[in-house]
Amino acid sequence: MSRRRWQKPFLLSVVLGFIVFIGNVAAVQAAQVDSVRLWRAPDNTRLVFDLSASADHKLFTLENPSRVVIDIHNTELKKGFGDVPIDDTPITKIRYGDRGNGTLRVVLDMSAPVKPRSFSLPNHGDKPDRLVIDLYDGDKPTVKTVTAVKEVSNGKRDIIIAIDAGHGGEDPGALGPKNLREKDVVLAIAKQMARMVDSTPGYKAKLIRDGDYYIPLKERRNKARDLRADLFVSIHADAFKNPKARGASVFALSRTGATSETARFLASKENDADLIGGVGGVSLTDKDNILAGVLVDLSMTATLTNSLQVGDHVLKNMGRISRLHKKQVEQAGFAVLKSPDVPSILVETGFISNPHEANKLATHSYRKYMAKAIFDGVKHYFEQQPPADSWLAWHLDKKRKNLPSEYVIAKGDTLSDIAKRHSVSVKRLQEYNRLSNASIQVGQKLQIPSS
Repeated sequence: MSRRRWQKPFLLSVVLGFIVFIGNVAAVQAAQVDSVRLWRAPDNTRLVFDLSASADHKLFTLENPSRVVIDIHNTELKKGFGDVPIDDTPITKIRYGDRGNGTLRVVLDMSAPVKPRSFSLPNHGDKPDRLVIDLYDGDKPTVKTVTAVKEVSNGKRDIIIAIDAGHGGEDPGALGPKNLREKDVVLAIAKQMARMVDSTPGYKAKLIRDGDYYIPLKERRNKARDLRADLFVSIHADAFKNPKARGASVFALSRTGATSETARFLASKENDADLIGGVGGVSLTDKDNILAGVLVDLSMTATLTNSLQVGDHVLKNMGRISRLHKKQVEQAGFAVLKSPDVPSILVETGFISNPHEANKLATHSYRKYMAKAIFDGVKHYFEQQPPADSWLAWHLDKKRKNLPSEYVIAKGDTLSDIAKRHSVSVKRLQEYNRLSNASIQVGQKLQIPSS
């Protein structure tokens, strides 16, 4: 046999063998859905697929009945969706199947039409490659309440405190001993502080996050702006590379550099939250359009000044119950604080990476003390410079003029609590309102004498 005659079959077998090898490699490299998780937020549902490798996908919707279809290419499912909690979501059923060619099809049967959005997240830190499906609820009509109209018309509005519990949902935040998660700790503190704010005359709390779900950093500060908040307080309990680091801190935005290495480190970690919590197409290096022309504006300068002032009051009150990491308000480029017109502070309630502080943060009582310390600082600030159109400004002015103020009794109020809150005795309160005993009713109006 000539050399040419045997070379052809040999080369053909080599080529065929190589093609088979490539096919086997492609099969081996198929991505796998290792787990599926679901988070419910007030206005959307998030479905997250944890993948062993990145995978292309396609999403589309079908009507009558309403369905959302996700095709994930070159991917196989490790287990079904039986343990995915779809209660209290618009998803009524999750179906799936192999479409051939390695394409996994997932069909979400919906109880109502939604606006879906999908994006991929590359692996980051201890997070794997992920496919994120956000299902936004249909538009809901805006309802204006009579109470809101009255508050604006009579010029005695509440001071609005926007309270932001950091992290949430996909992003657990820092982890402490015994699986203590920052997102749980700060949500508990935020809710306790909100209750204190709402029970204080002249103040109203608005929780940016009231459950276990993630909100992008930009959206958090924008929510505060939409609420026309007088103050934005973001609550955290971070970790540091040195487990011996301890102490509470308060931060404001810096338009230049960070005031310390710790501030720079924490700002960098917090700004990574969108990469962990899941935001499609996020770019934290570019400044928002709204900030482009405002970072050097006088309004931003005034906002930063107010942020530093309220931060100083909060820090001093926290120092009464906790060791302080620094005795002054620090500054760094925290993305969540970049609001041009809402004074904003970020409160680190302690280092969850420090075993001693983690043990305290794990208790209900310490969280309550911390919430009170933060709010006491906020109150001290606003008592010195209340917004001109607020109830607090009107109340303080009446006190200065030695005139009585009015209080409407709410559910759960007692005469002793009202007296303590307004720094007067129960006896004087009874005499001033001609009360024969301590019995009061919801909706009843009391005149509060100056203390």
